[in-house]
Amino acid sequence: MTAETAPATAAPQSIRQVPVDRPWAWLAAGWRDLLASPGVSLAYGAAFALMGWVLALLLFGLGLRWAVLPATAGFFLVAPILAAGLYETSRRRALGQSTTLAEALSAFNRNRWQFALMGAALLLIHLFWVRVAGLLFAVFFGLDFSPTLEQLPWAMLRSPNLLPFLIVGTGIGFFLAVVAFAISAVSIPMLVERDVSAVEAIVASIRAVAANPRPMALWAALIVVFVGLGLVPFFLGLAVALPLIAHATWHAYKDLVG
Repeated sequence: MTAETAPATAAPQSIRQVPVDRPWAWLAAGWRDLLASPGVSLAYGAAFALMGWVLALLLFGLGLRWAVLPATAGFFLVAPILAAGLYETSRRRALGQSTTLAEALSAFNRNRWQFALMGAALLLIHLFWVRVAGLLFAVFFGLDFSPTLEQLPWAMLRSPNLLPFLIVGTGIGFFLAVVAFAISAVSIPMLVERDVSAVEAIVASIRAVAANPRPMALWAALIVVFVGLGLVPFFLGLAVALPLIAHATWHAYKDLVG
C-alpha cells in the first residue's frame, strides 16, 4: 500500500456544521462518483438487490411472511457496513485513482476488527428489531393469525388491531432507525479512511449528527425516500439507489468531520 492510498491515522479533531441544504450537494457528488465508477458501483448495487431477493424468498419459504417488511427494514440497518467498498471507491477517486472491484473490497482488510465490532453493533440492532416485530405481531394479531399470502393484506386491514400495531411498531422502528443512523452516519467511512477504533468513529458520528440536526434530518429523509423508491420494483431500484447513497455518504463524512 502506497503513502497515497494508505488510510489516515489521525482521529477526528473537530465536527463541522453545514447548511441545511447540504445533503443535495452530497447526492450530486455521489452521482458523479457513480458515473465515474459504474462497474464497481452497479455491481455492488446488484449484490444488494440480490440479497434483498434472497432474504424475501427465504422468509416466504419458511412461512414467515409477516417478517418480510421488518427483516427488509432491518437489512438496511446493517447495509452501511456492507457499503465500505463504495466508500473506498469514492476515497480513491478523490485521489485521482481508478478502482477495481477487488480494490474496493480491500477496504474490509483495513481496520478489520473495528469493522467487525461496528458490524456486530448494527447486527444486534437488526436482530432486536426483527425480534420486537415478531413479538408485536403476536401480541396484536395472536399466534393463530396465519392467513395465506393473498389474504394477508385484507385480513390485517379488517383487524381492529391494525392501527395500534402500526403506531407502536412505527414508533419503535423509528427509534431504532435513529439510533442506527446516529452511530453509522459517518463512522464507517471514517473506519475506511482513518486508523481509529469503532468507539471513536461512533462517537464522532453521534457528534456530527447532534451538531447538524436539520441537515442530517434531511439527509436521513432523503435516504428513506431513495431506498423506498428502490424497493418498489421488487428491489431492482436498489442497484442504483444504494450505490448513490453510499457515495454521497462518503462526501457527507468529508464535509462533517475535520
